[in-house]
Amino acid sequence: MRPRTVTPSARRLAPLVLALAVAGCASTRGIEPQERPIDADTLAASRTLGAVAQQPVSRDWWRAFGDPQLDALIEEAAQGQPTLAAADARVRQAVAQAGLADAARQPSVGATAQYSGIRIPESVAPAPLGGEYKGVILLGLNIKYSPDVWGGQRARYEAALGQVRASEIDAQAARLTLASNIARAYVGLAQAYDALDVANGEKSRSQKLLGLGRQRFKAGVDNELPVRNAQVLVDSATQQAQAAQQQIDAAKNAIAALLGKGPDRADSIARPTLLKAPAPGVPSVIPSQLLGGRPDVVAARWRAEAASRAIHAAKAEFYPSVNLSALVGVAAGGLADLFSTKALLAQGGPAISLPIFDGGRLRNNLAKGDADYDLAVAAYNGSLVTGLREVADALDDARALDAQIAAVRQARGAAQSALTLANTRYKAGLATQMDVLAAQRPLLQLDQQLAALRAQRLIATVDLDQALGGGLELTAPSSDSDSDSATASR
Repeated sequence: MRPRTVTPSARRLAPLVLALAVAGCASTRGIEPQERPIDADTLAASRTLGAVAQQPVSRDWWRAFGDPQLDALIEEAAQGQPTLAAADARVRQAVAQAGLADAARQPSVGATAQYSGIRIPESVAPAPLGGEYKGVILLGLNIKYSPDVWGGQRARYEAALGQVRASEIDAQAARLTLASNIARAYVGLAQAYDALDVANGEKSRSQKLLGLGRQRFKAGVDNELPVRNAQVLVDSATQQAQAAQQQIDAAKNAIAALLGKGPDRADSIARPTLLKAPAPGVPSVIPSQLLGGRPDVVAARWRAEAASRAIHAAKAEFYPSVNLSALVGVAAGGLADLFSTKALLAQGGPAISLPIFDGGRLRNNLAKGDADYDLAVAAYNGSLVTGLREVADALDDARALDAQIAAVRQARGAAQSALTLANTRYKAGLATQMDVLAAQRPLLQLDQQLAALRAQRLIATVDLDQALGGGLELTAPSSDSDSDSATASR
């Protein structure tokens, strides 16, 4: 039988066939992610969260407090605050990284202009080669392109885009956190002013009681013990007023710092006029919808998606890569011949490379990608659990504080009735002024408790609004993207 003739086409395809035949030398066997994202619907929370209907959280949720100064402070903080500037810079950094990943997918063209010369010694080569200097002028275009045969370059670009999405959401989260911290500090300032009012009221009451005690002691009606007790009350009320003023100053300084300004900015912050916040509720929806507006959950989901695409890119490195390169230009020994048809230069062709033995670099790179994915998934799962806990905590606090406020208001009503009765008896000559002053004390104490509880209730509202995402409109990875990620991970 005559042997078959090997055609030129077959000879050209032989390297590619050989490359594909030995592709199994570097294997991904045994390397895969260990973690899987939690389905938010599996986190039971209906009994804890209840089914209280609520309108969606507004993006400017702080306006519900009805304080124009708070609105102005939050708007001021959005202009040039250092933490926001840093978040925006991280977004630009991620966009630049995505641009680099996209540039790697595109052909590159570069121009070159070169002059080189050589003189070969006659001891090496006789004339006419030796002993004479020869110069070459080269003008050309270098063209390089690596086709994305296995989708690895696209996967790197998509991973970078996922990081961009996460960074953009982080920037929005930074604004939400800043607004929440300003609102909390502002509520604390309001509480400190209320505490100062109560302390000054108690100081005035105690001073009147002290004056009456001294009069009764001088008249011989009573001993010195009521005078000493009244002096203790005056000193205690003075200390409480000083502490409240210290809290006012500290809260103002904290707000100024949150604005990104110096302490002098605190001097122009007036007393808050916070209105009573409405009782917060929770949407009667499934947990996945409940947490869909939380920036930490959505950003973590994007990072898990990016890590999944990075795994795809790492796997693509195990397969043969194709690189196309070409050089087109002119070359001649002198300028006169440079642009003649004889000076035309062309060189190029495909190059196929395949990893065979690399000391474990590819497998370790893939193992690192799997570990990065597991970390991202763990962070996402943790953000789901933390998010539900924060919503539940804020709701529990709001409900408990509502009950406490109702109880204190009922007690205050009774104390007010007692004070009214004492005033009536005093006017009728059936009671003394000391009886009236004594009836004022529980009323002042209940006012202090009520002020503290109202402040905590406002903070619970801030906590709940933040836990529900602050009304941010966020875009999570699509269901198609989730399916592709699972396939790439496997």
